[in-house]
Amino acid sequence: MILIGWIIIGLIASRLYKRQLEKPVFWKVIIIILAGFFTFSIKLDVFGQVAQISILPLGVWILYALLSKNKETWQKYRMFAWLGFGANFILLILFVVGILINYLLYPPGDPSTYISNVEDAYIINTHPTAHESTILKENVIDLIQDAKQQNYFSHSWYNETVMESDKTTERFPYMLENTHPKWGSGLHTTVYLEEKGKGILITTQDKQYYFQTEHPLLEEGNK
Repeated sequence: MILIGWIIIGLIASRLYKRQLEKPVFWKVIIIILAGFFTFSIKLDVFGQVAQISILPLGVWILYALLSKNKETWQKYRMFAWLGFGANFILLILFVVGILINYLLYPPGDPSTYISNVEDAYIINTHPTAHESTILKENVIDLIQDAKQQNYFSHSWYNETVMESDKTTERFPYMLENTHPKWGSGLHTTVYLEEKGKGILITTQDKQYYFQTEHPLLEEGNK
């Protein structure tokens, strides 16, 4: 979407350039547009992403101070300076649209966003309490897709982790390796499985998600 935004900005600049009877210097037009980008802006959280909203056209003011001494020069480049300022809003709108599209394609509450392919997946034991012979069930992908998101680190988890710290068990003694998230998501995940095989803890670059399945994902293999 950002690439589309730059294409739109380029097309607008091209149209403005062609409308000029006296053509301005092309490389100066590019510099003027980039200088117009310079603004005083505020940052807001938009669906978990940081977006910058331009408030004051500092670049346009600076260009005006430099070029307004020659009215013809300022008139020639003024629209490109304002295009640079307006380009911030073009990119902002497309940035938000891109976030919404990404949210629809890769919903954070859907476990298949993080685990969509387990053909070559295998279990790694991360704690001595894990069963050595544990394997994945054949229909594990169906079980994962039906999993429901639950609260992460609930009161019971707190009691187990903090209040009962002398316990020797590990809530997530298994790691599910060689899984793949949904194609195109760009996610990098680490997947942990609960001791009873019904809980899935997924760690991404910046968040953690906890899902529970109705039936266990694990079964005892041949020793």
